[in-house]
Amino acid sequence: SSSSLQPYNQSSWHFSVFVLRPMAPFLAASAVTFYLVSKMQEMGVRSETYAKDPKNPYGAQIAKEAHH
Repeated sequence: SSSSLQPYNQSSWHFSVFVLRPMAPFLAASAVTFYLVSKMQEMGVRSETYAKDPKNPYGAQIAKEAHH
């Protein structure tokens, strides 16, 4: 009989052990990559070459910060 089968009702502990723990290095690497790409973008936008470019969407913000 199928009375020995139980519905899927496992705690979050099983999820964290079997899903999150093997993915931990990838999650950490994703966070580091996101942070570094963000910093590189900020450095590029604020560089001397592009800070005064009229096409720079952050140009007004950079100009306002430069006056302080």
